[in-house]
Amino acid sequence: MSLQRARETLELMLGHLGLVFEVEEMEPAGRHVLNVHTRDAGRLVGRDGHTLEDLQYLLNRILNRNEEGAANVIVDVEGYRQKEKQDFLGRVRELADQVRRTGEPYALAPMNSFDRRLVHQAFAEDPEIATQSEDGAARLKQITLVPRRSVASQSEVGKP
Repeated sequence: MSLQRARETLELMLGHLGLVFEVEEMEPAGRHVLNVHTRDAGRLVGRDGHTLEDLQYLLNRILNRNEEGAANVIVDVEGYRQKEKQDFLGRVRELADQVRRTGEPYALAPMNSFDRRLVHQAFAEDPEIATQSEDGAARLKQITLVPRRSVASQSEVGKP
């Protein structure tokens, strides 16, 4: 699957919607991203990004209908996804500060694997906060932010 083919397909889809737009191709960290620039950004993003998610889903279904396991394309509008990622991590960091102050674990709302990965990466090197993900096969899972000293003391409890 080529990024050029993905771009042409997305442009065709957006053209049928009657939008005036420009599509920018990017490949940060080896990922295929198509960033749409338009005055109708709100219309494409939709409430809480649902329309953008649907557009990306449809594009990838069209592109991958003949190729199982092909790389997916990320569709963004005016850098919306990057802003949302920064806002999300900012909120999680505020909650981590609360855990630091109180010493009490905090269970985050259930989230998808992409968001869980962001949270785990954000605290991987943090000396005070650890992340624990619940077990199971559910698509949406909770992560609990815990003080690292709490994690160390829990692992010490089981030792003889």
